[in-house]
Amino acid sequence: MNKLVIAGIITLLAANGWSQSSFSLVDAKLYALEHNLSVKNAEHDNESAHQQYIEVRGMGLPQLEMNGTFNHFINLPVQVLDASFFNPAAPPGTTVDFRAGTTYNSTGTLQASQLLFNGSYIIGLKAANYLTKFQETASNITKEDVLFNVIQAYQLAAVAKENIQFVDSMVIITEELVKKQENYLELGLMKQEDMDQLNYSLLSAKNSKLAAEIQYNNALTLLKYAMGYPMEESIEITETTGQLMTQSSISKGSVQNNLTYTLLEKQITLSELNIKNNQFKNLPTLSAFFQHSYNAYRNEFNFFADEKWYAQTVWGLKLNVPIFSGLSRRAVTAQSRIKLMKDQNALEQMEQTLNFQLQQAQNNLEGARSQNELQKANVDLARSLYENAIAKKEIGQGNSIVVTQQYNQLIMAQAQYTGTLIDLFKAQLDLDKIYNNILPTE
Repeated sequence: MNKLVIAGIITLLAANGWSQSSFSLVDAKLYALEHNLSVKNAEHDNESAHQQYIEVRGMGLPQLEMNGTFNHFINLPVQVLDASFFNPAAPPGTTVDFRAGTTYNSTGTLQASQLLFNGSYIIGLKAANYLTKFQETASNITKEDVLFNVIQAYQLAAVAKENIQFVDSMVIITEELVKKQENYLELGLMKQEDMDQLNYSLLSAKNSKLAAEIQYNNALTLLKYAMGYPMEESIEITETTGQLMTQSSISKGSVQNNLTYTLLEKQITLSELNIKNNQFKNLPTLSAFFQHSYNAYRNEFNFFADEKWYAQTVWGLKLNVPIFSGLSRRAVTAQSRIKLMKDQNALEQMEQTLNFQLQQAQNNLEGARSQNELQKANVDLARSLYENAIAKKEIGQGNSIVVTQQYNQLIMAQAQYTGTLIDLFKAQLDLDKIYNNILPTE
């Protein structure tokens, strides 16, 4: 789905306060992207990475600061000079001491500085900018995990809902059979034992229905948790398993599209920039500064009086040339190269892992499809046998034991079919995650 369309839907639903309680799978995913706390934190991480870039960029822009000082000398500093400084006729070695300065002095300074050249800053700026892209991929992994859980919970809920409908139909059929057979029991045309067997089947059907309802409610609770939906609010799903089966999915692609693989690729780029950053630390750094200050000296605290302040202005350049650091910078660069090699190995290992997972997912998907088709046919056959047993029982040619056996066989077949349906959904979802087919794309 086009991102602009998704954004429009999100805006519309947000304006309506997401007042709906019935969700299609698309609605559920959009709601999760809007309300799930993990997604919100991922967005905060994106903004934090952007602010880090602004922070690094700011280091290369003009820096301006103002400061002031105030001193109150309780004891003025003593100066000691040779007496000949004041009296050339004074005996050699004679000294004179006196207190110099004023009791109060204050300084106000305005200082500006500008970085002119720093190789490490240039690389650091590139790294900070690339870090925002790295964080976007990391955030997409979080969103993918959230949507994976939403899809999985939605599919479980759809399977559980379909199972309720099946079990409910079994309850209705069994109830109708029991009511019809009660007439035969009253007429003495059937044994109480046979009637008890039918009632046992009915109770089993009702118990299965209760269990199916519990499974459905648990699946809805899991869906609400994955979506970030209020637990105290009711929620319903609108799509069936058949509709979910027909939704777009892919069975071919490249593991290099996987988000974790992409993240490790970006990590390698960051490690390469880190090596350059450590190398550029060996280059000179040049900066300029400008400073303008006012100084006041008082024997009385009258800084706000119309007294004289002495101005001082200076500007200059500062050059820092690294010469020898005891081989520490060389060691840091070597460590960053080792980090790069480890990242490259991690990427290669991830590709191997993804190819392994891909082979498993493809095998699981193929097997789940075959098992699902076979088990669906098995359910149809078991249903036919059960209906035939009921029909024979209604005309007095069958017995309740056979009906119960066929009922149990149908229930077991349905349970196995439900299991294959869940396996089929899971296998397809695992494959979609490997191929990065879960997040909305343009």
